[in-house]
Amino acid sequence: MQPAILTMKPAVRVNGAVLTEADVVREMYTIFPYASQHNGFPKAMEAEIRKGAIEMIIFEELIYQEAKRQKVPMAPEQMSKAEDAFRKQFASKTAYDQYLQNECAGSTRVLREKIRRSLLIDKMLQTQVEEKSVITVAEAKAYYDNNADKFYKPESYRIQTISIIPPQNGGATVEKEARKRAEEAYERAKATKTYQDFGLLAEKISEDDWHVSMGDRKLVEDSKLPPPVVKAAAVMKPGEVSNLIQLGNSYTIFRLVEHTPAGRTSFEAVRAELQSDLQKQKRAELRAALNRKLRQDAKIEVL
Repeated sequence: MQPAILTMKPAVRVNGAVLTEADVVREMYTIFPYASQHNGFPKAMEAEIRKGAIEMIIFEELIYQEAKRQKVPMAPEQMSKAEDAFRKQFASKTAYDQYLQNECAGSTRVLREKIRRSLLIDKMLQTQVEEKSVITVAEAKAYYDNNADKFYKPESYRIQTISIIPPQNGGATVEKEARKRAEEAYERAKATKTYQDFGLLAEKISEDDWHVSMGDRKLVEDSKLPPPVVKAAAVMKPGEVSNLIQLGNSYTIFRLVEHTPAGRTSFEAVRAELQSDLQKQKRAELRAALNRKLRQDAKIEVL
């Protein structure tokens, strides 16, 4: 939990408006909420978290001051709704009254101004950033068309594996025993009919790192798979089980789940993610530009 009473020591002055140490610490907890579970901030990260918190509260104060300068309106019903929602955050009237005393010097007028400030900041960010950062399907398609290489996917395979991996330099006896176990595993793998059958067998007998996930290696580029595996997979159909393949002193059997030929991923397949990524990028650029603009003539002092 955050400390019940945060120091009111001045921390930053923005065009004459004072932001306190309480504001800094509150924002630090927003950036790194795990601090409440770990008895504070990690020492190696604390300075960077504090720096980020100071930058954020300066940015928000500048937005608030700009909203006041522009006389951005705030509907009474919106204020009333926000006040009701704020009160409902508290489990009891006692908890609410304690917050009012600690954070607002017991003044409901101060609380209302805090709520109004928050709403104005949100409204400015909505009009100056969010609404301007929307990426249309047409814009996403134009990016897709102009950056064809980014959407090219090499030939890939998704396989489930069962591997027998004897110790290195174990000698002839160990290698012979491994071969026997591999042949037994192969016979059992051939008898499987489904993804689940093969996967459960992999979990029981496979000795590779993927046995804990049904032997599933997910989609892997052909260049990252052993050549003998790629050669075998190239002539298989999904659902088929390979022959026993020796790789050094180890043995592998795999089940082909999916084969994706090389080619460009379709726009429809990437549209939603591409729109989201481009919007995040544009949002970050607009926030940075707004921050630079507001700082141009501002007087900012870190105390």
